[in-house]
Amino acid sequence: MKSSAALTAVRGRPREFDPDEALSAALKIFWRRGYEGASITELTEAMGITRPSMYACFGNKEALFRKALDLYEREKMCYMGSALEAETARGVAERLLRGALDIQTSASEPKGCLGVISSVTCGAEAESIRGEVIARRASSDAALVRRLERARDEGDLPDTIEPQALACYLSTVIQGMAVQAGAGASRETLERLVDTTLACWPGR
Repeated sequence: MKSSAALTAVRGRPREFDPDEALSAALKIFWRRGYEGASITELTEAMGITRPSMYACFGNKEALFRKALDLYEREKMCYMGSALEAETARGVAERLLRGALDIQTSASEPKGCLGVISSVTCGAEAESIRGEVIARRASSDAALVRRLERARDEGDLPDTIEPQALACYLSTVIQGMAVQAGAGASRETLERLVDTTLACWPGR
């Protein structure tokens, strides 16, 4: 039987893995498979840890996904914040489109968009995850609508333009790009889509 000192040493032993690296590995699995498509076995193998270690450090699969989604937004979607700071509405659109293009076609990352993949592949048993993804997207969409409203008020967009409809159009194009990237569309193909969208953009 182990002494109390030995037990204390075992309990106090530091983790033998880097939580940040493990979370990054989990993100790539979720990104490729979606929430439901990623099994616990595949996740823990990619993370290089055991199931008990995963549960102890990150919680259950749902909690792990939420942390991975936070990481995705913080590191992969950071271009969205800078896009809203562009001087013109067209500049906002271009930064969003080209930022999405870069991340969706990166040679070092999975193709497509984690949010799109997880929201369209979640069944009834993962409804809370789907709701989380949709809620986060709605928050981003609302910020874009506010920016386009400001552009219209400043005369950067025609008075006839409805900011909410324009934001929905832009989001739909970006989500469509993610679906096409996931299906293997080339960067050149998606660049033509970006260029066409910008050529049709209202205002300057």
